[in-house]
Amino acid sequence: MSFTDITLHPSVSKALTEQGYSKATPIQQQAIPVALQKRDVLGCAQTGTGKTAAFLVPILQMLLEDEDVQRRYIKALVLAPTRELALQIAENTKSLSIYTGIRHAVLFGGVSQQPQVNKLKAGVDILIATPGRLKDLMNQGLVSLKQVKYLVLDEADRMLDMGFIRDIKQIIQHIPADRQTLFFSATMPPEILKLAHTLLRNPVKIEVTPVATAAEQVMQYVYFSEKQQKPSLLLNLLGNQASETVIVFTQMKHVADKLSRFLKKEGISADAIHGNKSQSQRQTALERFKCRQTRVLVATDIAARGIDVDKLGHVINYDLPQTAETYVHRIGRTGRAGSAGTAISICSQEEKPLLVEIQKLIKKTITVARIPGYSQKN
Repeated sequence: MSFTDITLHPSVSKALTEQGYSKATPIQQQAIPVALQKRDVLGCAQTGTGKTAAFLVPILQMLLEDEDVQRRYIKALVLAPTRELALQIAENTKSLSIYTGIRHAVLFGGVSQQPQVNKLKAGVDILIATPGRLKDLMNQGLVSLKQVKYLVLDEADRMLDMGFIRDIKQIIQHIPADRQTLFFSATMPPEILKLAHTLLRNPVKIEVTPVATAAEQVMQYVYFSEKQQKPSLLLNLLGNQASETVIVFTQMKHVADKLSRFLKKEGISADAIHGNKSQSQRQTALERFKCRQTRVLVATDIAARGIDVDKLGHVINYDLPQTAETYVHRIGRTGRAGSAGTAISICSQEEKPLLVEIQKLIKKTITVARIPGYSQKN
């Protein structure tokens, strides 16, 4: 299905064309027509499948059709688990609404609230927010959700992992029951299904990929290495991909910082991004990486779903994640929206049980790759 096959407001169609949207992805093909019928949606789609446009396009269209379009109040609320993802959604909202006159604001913690409050006071139609900062401003009486018509929960399973479900339930108590809800999650554990059933009314269920399945277009390899050999092996791998920007994932924040310093010492431009960094530090690191000023971004899992970089060729798992589902989200940073990608994991003896769980989840044996001089035990 092409976006020209959908009857959309000319201002939305123009922005889609300028942003390079032509053929809709599977989640967009299924979700947009249903959402435009004012139906609730329960979408199971992994990261990188194009689900942001799947909810933004119908929301923009419906707001433009609304007779109240000229009045400034919060009509649509998008909840996201991390600052990075909220900012990514805000960037997409800005580009797709550029010709519409629709205003948006984004709320997240870790920075002064005043600029965000000022934007709210100026009047917005779409509010994108992380649950913690939104709840804080609501408690201060600075945000009213009494007239919200459209509610989006993005990356619901990640919100569960980060402990936001209670905040979400409290926020939703302030939103009219007579609303349209679009609910997206990469996985559907029992707790998420239970939450969905309490929020959605007769939803249309959309599942474009099997639950927690790695993207087919991502080539996956594993290198076995002794723990002490990992830094040297990483350098070797980066040397084999001289022109590529790479995200390297670690489990611990201090390891991310240490690895970033090590790579810089070896002449490779690198930045670290994790929860202990300030918002300005994280944004600066991300922008430098997107602009190719930095070759390697070392990240912990808190940032795994909030990093959206065009044509990212490689992801390297310096440490294997503790949960197999996180592996899927990590490698979802590459191979996005139909493009090819490569995911490399470095596995020590202690991490082999984690590799077994990953392969069990993705129902695939990851190809073993070798470099002479490193551990061959597998």
